[in-house]
Amino acid sequence: MKLLFLNGSRGEWGYIRPIIDLCRTQNIDYNICATNMLLLSQHGRLVDEIVDDGYVVSDELFMSLEGHNHFTMVKSLGVFLTSFIDTIHREKPDWVILAGDRGEQLMGAIAAAYTYTPVAHIQAGERSGNIDGVARHAIGKFVHLHLAANQDAADRLCKLGEEPFRIHNVGAPQLDELVACVLPERKALLHELGIHLDAPYLLVVQHPVTEEMDLAADQVTQLIAALQKFDMRKIWILPNNDAGSHAVRRELLLARGIDTYIFDNLTRSTYLGLLKHCKAIVGNSSSGLLEAPTYETPAVNIGRRQADRVRGINVIDVPFNSDAIEQAIKHAISPEFRAKLNGMANPYGDGRSAARILDVLRTTAIDDQLLIKKLTY
Repeated sequence: MKLLFLNGSRGEWGYIRPIIDLCRTQNIDYNICATNMLLLSQHGRLVDEIVDDGYVVSDELFMSLEGHNHFTMVKSLGVFLTSFIDTIHREKPDWVILAGDRGEQLMGAIAAAYTYTPVAHIQAGERSGNIDGVARHAIGKFVHLHLAANQDAADRLCKLGEEPFRIHNVGAPQLDELVACVLPERKALLHELGIHLDAPYLLVVQHPVTEEMDLAADQVTQLIAALQKFDMRKIWILPNNDAGSHAVRRELLLARGIDTYIFDNLTRSTYLGLLKHCKAIVGNSSSGLLEAPTYETPAVNIGRRQADRVRGINVIDVPFNSDAIEQAIKHAISPEFRAKLNGMANPYGDGRSAARILDVLRTTAIDDQLLIKKLTY
C-alpha cells in the first residue's frame, strides 16, 4: 500500500503525522506533498523541520501568490491544481490522503477524483462557519472514503447523500499524539522560547476570516484591546496566509507590548506544550475546539470562523467586541470555570485514531464500487 499525504499548513501536519508515524513503524510506503505555507519563510518553512525529522517529502509545490486577498487565494489554488496532477501521475499512489477544509485540499480532491485515484478525507463531514466549511463538504463529494471524527459528522455525511460503506467514525488523529507524547515541562518550555517567567500566560491564535477580510484589522484591534486589560503574558502565533492576514499581522506588530511574545511558527510539540500549560487559548483557531479539550484548557472562541462546529464545555463563544472578549477571558480563567472542566471528554475522539484509519485503508477494496460514486438521494 502506497499513501500520498497532502500537507499545506501546520494544522494539517498535526492531522497526518500520527498516521505517518504508524506507517514508518509498519513499513507502509508513503510520501508527503508539501505546499502553501509549509514552503513559505514568513510562516517558518515547516517543510524543513519535517525533512530534518526524517519524514519523506516527495514534492515541494510552490503555489502562494503575494497579496493575500480573495483573488490571489483563488489563483494560488489554480496554480496548485495544475502541479498536483503531475505529482499523482508520477507517484501513482494507492490512496491520496487529505485532511481538513482548506482550499488546497479541495484541489487535491478534484485532482484525485478526476484521475480515478482513491482518495480519503480526514475530519470529514464537520460544520464550520466560513468558506472552509463549504470547501469541506465539496471535498466530501469528490472523495471515496470519509474519515469522520465523531458521530455528528458521520450522520451529516449520510444526510449529504454519501453511501454508508464510505463513512467511518474513527476520531480525530491529531489527538493521538496529545495522548501518547510526553510534552516539555512548563518552565523548560518557556525557557526554550526565551520567555523567563513563572506567571500565567494566554495563548493567542487569531486568523483572518476570509468573508470578513475588510474587517480583519478592526477585529484584531478589538482583541488586542481586550488582552491589554490582563496583567499576564500573551504568546501570539501569527496567522495563516488567507485573505486579510497582512492586516492581522500589521495591527498586532503595531500594538505589540512588552508583555507580548510573537512567533511565526512553532514545532508541534512546542505548540501543544503551550496549549497544555496556558491559562486559556484565545482567538479563533480550531485547536481551541479540537485539541484544547484533551488538556482541559479553556478556549475563548471569537467570531464566526468556528461557528457550527461541535464543541466541548471548555469553549466560550463571543463576538468581536473588546468588552465581550474581556468578560469571556475573565470567566475562562476563573477557578470556577476551570473546575467544571475536570474530567471532561473530548468530542473529537480518544487518541487512538491513526490505527483505525490505516485499518480502514488496508481493508477497503479498490474497485468500481469504490471509484464510481453514487448518491443516495
